[in-house]
Amino acid sequence: MHSDDLESDDTQAAEPEASGGRKRPKPGERRVQILQTLAAMLEQPGAERITTAALAARLQVSEAALYRHFASKAQMFEGLIDFIEQSVFGLVQQITQRESDPRQCVAKLVTMLLQFGEKNPGMVRVMVGDALVFEHERLQQRMNLFFDKFDAALRQSLREAVPASDIPTADANLLAGVLTAFVVGRLQRFARSGFRRAPTEQLEAALVLVLSPI
Repeated sequence: MHSDDLESDDTQAAEPEASGGRKRPKPGERRVQILQTLAAMLEQPGAERITTAALAARLQVSEAALYRHFASKAQMFEGLIDFIEQSVFGLVQQITQRESDPRQCVAKLVTMLLQFGEKNPGMVRVMVGDALVFEHERLQQRMNLFFDKFDAALRQSLREAVPASDIPTADANLLAGVLTAFVVGRLQRFARSGFRRAPTEQLEAALVLVLSPI
């Protein structure tokens, strides 16, 4: 997550000045700062479970200060998932509305999600569940639903390609599942290689092979 990826809520009042006359961040700005720091910590290859104590230490605040902005660590992860969902499905909508060729639409959707992961390695650890192993199970359920929704977007585009090809609808649905599994696999490899194996590696050639029946 980059500094310009999240917007702070400037409508909230500023916190009291800290010692020395230095103003503390506004509540919305502090929330963004916490999420940005959590994402940055997740980007460290081999990072283990991130504790609120470690997060507070990185921010140079107390753990109590974190809980003034988030009720729990799970809520912090939900903030990252919100960012993932809003970013990805905003782009899904743009692609599906602008691309009239179903085959190109599917290729662009897959490419977009893998490029998003490559740009946001910390988010990838959330997407594939590595960062959620010891967290509340509802977080993993949300990421499962995220990929179900992405799969549905692929199915819709592939179904539109059916009349122009010999692919039965059932096979189009199966292909959507294969593509979703391909995306998840690429993201998992990226995370578990310490972010060395790019998810977009030889992507164009791979898509030609997978989409050749269309």
